[in-house]
Amino acid sequence: MIVAGGTLLTADPDQPYLQAGWVSILGGRITAISDKPPDQTHPSTKVIDARGHVVTPGFVNVHTHAILSMVRGVAEDMGFAPAYTIGVPHGHDPTPEEAYAMAQLGGLEALCFGTTTINDSYCHQDVALPAMAETGIRAWGCGRIHDVDFTRVHLGEWSYDSKIGAQTLADAAELISQFHDPVGLRTGVVLAPHAPDTCSPDLLCQVRQMRDDTGLRINTHVSQSRVEVDFIRERDGMSPPELLEEVGLLDDRLIGAHCIHVSDTDIARLGRAGAHLAHIAKGNQTHGHMAPTDALCRAGMNLTLSTDNMHADMVELMRWSLATGRLQEGKITDAWLPEKVFQAATMGGARALGLEAEIGSLTVGKRADLVLFDFRRPHLRPLTNVLGTLVHTAQGRDVDMVIVEGEVVVAGGEPLRVDKMAVLEAAETAAAALWRRARAEEMGQA
Repeated sequence: MIVAGGTLLTADPDQPYLQAGWVSILGGRITAISDKPPDQTHPSTKVIDARGHVVTPGFVNVHTHAILSMVRGVAEDMGFAPAYTIGVPHGHDPTPEEAYAMAQLGGLEALCFGTTTINDSYCHQDVALPAMAETGIRAWGCGRIHDVDFTRVHLGEWSYDSKIGAQTLADAAELISQFHDPVGLRTGVVLAPHAPDTCSPDLLCQVRQMRDDTGLRINTHVSQSRVEVDFIRERDGMSPPELLEEVGLLDDRLIGAHCIHVSDTDIARLGRAGAHLAHIAKGNQTHGHMAPTDALCRAGMNLTLSTDNMHADMVELMRWSLATGRLQEGKITDAWLPEKVFQAATMGGARALGLEAEIGSLTVGKRADLVLFDFRRPHLRPLTNVLGTLVHTAQGRDVDMVIVEGEVVVAGGEPLRVDKMAVLEAAETAAAALWRRARAEEMGQA
């Protein structure tokens, strides 16, 4: 395959921009990048005319909960409350069939908006990962590991059960045996202890041991709410980052989502460890909060971008993230420019997953994960500064084509591996059933 004549934003510092470039692909990998067409091509070579398009690496979304598309349009106005509120579908509510439908919807949304690798955690990941992977996206993730009884949390009851912890660890081990593919990279596992407050210190130590035994990475919520921070302070006498350090999980293999309610000493601790910040700019600000991303980055955290359970448009998220940094600086500075958030959406995410040698940039030898944005649109012209225009005015719906490992999986904005309408209808049916049951439970508790 040759992607011909597009404007390239490579995320590779050695060759970041080509006004007109040709990307050659063979065996699912990038074999050449040039500012001129190849001298000759094989008769069987597929040539994709990318003129009028901007070509980028696929985005890497390091912290999502695709199944939570079931609370779309509601959770955005509830702050931190949905998981603790009666009458709203919770993580333990979906059946495997419903989880499959909602996860596939979330994976398809992300893919059509240019994400080629997603790191997801929630329930029923044994069906969610393959459901997402069927769309063509690289689906990584894990079922949430916890020993709190989630069926009682929304009733205001916090209790820990070692049997629950043992089961969620066993589920994670089974998921590794079924889906962790460090060679093909189509599916993989990143261990996901849910949060410091939903895991006992003993369970967190067991997760650390599993991490050390398997060599996998960790993805967890960190200081995402005052509820969590106050609870850990009362239970353990320390902050969530201190607890993670205490149990041996705070290092450069940790992806910490949110990191909103952190002290100066927490910020220094997270940065010193070289942990990865899963910055959820839109979700945080929609709920009335803002993570101190400027301070966290200056301290040494690797910035990555994540949509969490919000709209899966990573282009929109780059804008929110850029605005967050500038609000904290109080002005436009060299610390917060389009290049920074573009790197966070691509190579930053790849580094967090330990996949920077394989994905995250258009570089010879890497997997051929590419996105073609149609820039033949009024809001995307003139092409004075292509990266600035992408970050400031483009949208995920400007994606025309998505290529994963040399395979075209989205063309003309439409998915090629799955029936879009069938996915939408299955998700609609699943969500309606989940909401009916949640409201019935609310009536029973009234």
